[in-house]
Amino acid sequence: MDIKTATALRRLRLVSAPEAVSFLVLLVCSVLKRTTDFNAVPVMGIVHAVLFILYVLFWADAWNRTKWGAKTAAFYFILSVLPTGGFFAERKLKREAENAVIASRARQEGVVSA
Repeated sequence: MDIKTATALRRLRLVSAPEAVSFLVLLVCSVLKRTTDFNAVPVMGIVHAVLFILYVLFWADAWNRTKWGAKTAAFYFILSVLPTGGFFAERKLKREAENAVIASRARQEGVVSA
């Protein structure tokens, strides 16, 4: 894995958890808006929108660089629209990056010839 691909995956991983948190907070604010006088939906809506747009941009960049198949790309996109999906995406991307580092080191040491 080259440095640009690793960077694209890292960016996607780093924005996935905050995007999931903002989604959950937006849902809570939405409930509070309807049950109390507290209305933070406009602010949280903007915060979540910015993080979601960043996630989609970083997702597209990672898809382009990693050459994911359609199923993998769709999986990561679907995780972005689920309330807690960003947490699962972050964990899976971290594992994928660790496996890529291990494979890269094994190739450098001549353990594997892939």
